[in-house]
Amino acid sequence: MRTTVVNPPALVRPSGYSHGLLVEEGRRLLFLGGQISWDQEGRLLGGGDFLAQFTRALENLLQVVREAGGGPENIVQMHILVLDKREYLARRREVGEVWRRLMGRHYPAMALLQVAGLLEEEARVEIEGMAVL
Repeated sequence: MRTTVVNPPALVRPSGYSHGLLVEEGRRLLFLGGQISWDQEGRLLGGGDFLAQFTRALENLLQVVREAGGGPENIVQMHILVLDKREYLARRREVGEVWRRLMGRHYPAMALLQVAGLLEEEARVEIEGMAVL
């Protein structure tokens, strides 16, 4: 898949994300439903640990992409939903390490959204997105 990063010089220089990704035509879209840190049996992993939940949620999202025949580089958009952005900011460095281990240096168009709640009561983070295959 060929993509072109679109980071206009008139906007702030992004760090760890892209303002936009232009994808060549003739590809398939994969819409990625929200993933939390569930295991295969539907048990929430990671307890109340934000980083553990973030890691498993991202691994789960990537599992969907791989099942469809893609990889991290195929993800073009991602939304990270958190209950408390302070948890994310406090673990930002560690989140970056997890990101590089799982996603490499691929940075899709992203948004971090603080939400009032998630479906699973103990979930701290949910990740959804879109991939182009």
